[in-house]
This record gives sequence, structure tokens and C-alpha cells, in this order.
Amino acid sequence: MERSGVQEKPSWLRVRIPSLERLETVRGKLRSKGVTTVCDSSRCPNVGDCWGRGEATFMIMGKVCTRSCRFCAVEHGEPSVLDAGEPKRVAEAVASLGLRYVVVTSVTRDDLADGGAGAFASVVEGMRTACPDTRAELLIPDMRGERGSLEIVSRSGASVIGHNLEVVRSLQEIARDRAASYDRSLDVLDFLSRESNASIKSSIMLGLGEDAAEVRLAMRDMRDAGVEIVTIGQYIEPRGANLPVKRYVPPVEFEEHAAYARSLGFRSVLAGPLVRSSYHASAAFEDSVMGDS
Repeated sequence: MERSGVQEKPSWLRVRIPSLERLETVRGKLRSKGVTTVCDSSRCPNVGDCWGRGEATFMIMGKVCTRSCRFCAVEHGEPSVLDAGEPKRVAEAVASLGLRYVVVTSVTRDDLADGGAGAFASVVEGMRTACPDTRAELLIPDMRGERGSLEIVSRSGASVIGHNLEVVRSLQEIARDRAASYDRSLDVLDFLSRESNASIKSSIMLGLGEDAAEVRLAMRDMRDAGVEIVTIGQYIEPRGANLPVKRYVPPVEFEEHAAYARSLGFRSVLAGPLVRSSYHASAAFEDSVMGDS
């Protein structure tokens, strides 16, 4: 059976079904607080693993993105006004679930003067009050590269700040919205690495037609921009996206990419078919602090 020009998902992309009881308990608490997690909404294959570890990834600032990347199924168009109560609700949800490590991300909000930087900072501040022992990681859009916005994020107190390169240079115009660019993303990462005390993180997806040399170049570019934590995973076409998978990359190739990344000096490397930006995020942070890979 063929789908998107490639064969059915191989065995290494199959995951164990997590405890439905645990998932429903977490979902119920999240809904009661009126907050959204990427783990659930994107049907991430690692949801059971991450929630079981006391980790989750929250999506803030609505569900409508001002950009339209082909690899993403998020609705795009005119976003709603910001919900001033959202940072507090996220913090309350984190405290209620007893989460020890939280990733906060968002749709791109080019309609906002600060690109949403203030909202990210408010979530971190709310968590500092409601659950001071929980670490926060921010996964931000490029915020148009505006220095003022990036400075707000860099001073937020987050333990990790990430911005994803997404794909190798040759695939940028194919996969990402034309308002984004490879060089702007590298510039954002470089600025954050110089201005923030947080560990800096980025990620790329494979399986879209790139070759090994391009992947290695992307890793070198990220490392030169000051990235300390890198994650490399398989692109899996989400329902509603219009960018087909070209190839399912076997685990051995991810191992080779990981070895090369370590040789470049990344302090933490996660590479594998099921790896996502926030996969084992707390362990990646701890590695970056300890200097272990």
C-alpha cells in the first residue's frame, strides 16, 4: 500500500499504545484549565512517554498561525486577540499536573508588534509563581528577527530557548513559509546564544529529499550559531499538510548523524525516527548543563 509516494510506515516508527487511563486524566485536567498541548493536538507518538515523565509541551497564543508552512497542518489566517488570562491558566495546569519540565511554543504571530515575546515571558513568570521548581523551555518562532522581541525572550528566565531551523537550506522554500528563511533562523539562534544565559536549541526534520552532506552542513551552521542542543527526527506528514514524505530514514542513519553532531561539539544530541523538538527535553537540558552528550 502506497501513501505520499512512499511505503507504509516501517516498524521503527511504531510505538506502544500508552495507558489510556493516564492520558484521559491528563487531558481532563488540561481541558478544565482551558489550555492546549502540542502533545495531544498533534497526536505526537511520544505523548505517553513524555506525560509519564512529567513533561508536556503547551501551545499558546491561539491555534491560528499568520504563516503557512507546507509541513504543518496548523490553521493559518487572521489570529484572534491574545487571551490575557492564558499565562496564568498554563501555570495553574502545570502546577495541577505536577509537571517538572515544560516546553512552551506557539503559532507564529506576525500580527503582534513583539511577535508574541511578551506572552512567552508572561508564561515563564506565571510558572515561577505557581510552580517555582518547574523548568521552562521556550520554542519560539523567528519573531521577524526583531532584536527587541528576542531580547524579551532572552531575559525571560527560561532554562532553554529553542528556534527550529526545520529543514536543510535547499528545502527551505519548499517546506517553510516564504516569510521565513534559513539565514534569519540562524541569525535568531546566534543572537540568542550571545544574549541569553539559557541553553540554545534547534531541530531539523529528515525524509524530505535532503542528502547526508546537506544535513551535516545544517549541523555545522547551527553549531556555528551557538546552538548547544540539537534534535534530529523523521518528518511524518500530519493530516492536513501538503508536503509529502519522500523517504523514511532508517535508525542507522540517525545514529551516523548523531555521531557527527557530537564531533562538532554539541553538548546534547537527540537523533532518531521518533525524535521531536521537545523529545526528552529535560534530559537534553541536563546534558547541556553537564556537558555530556
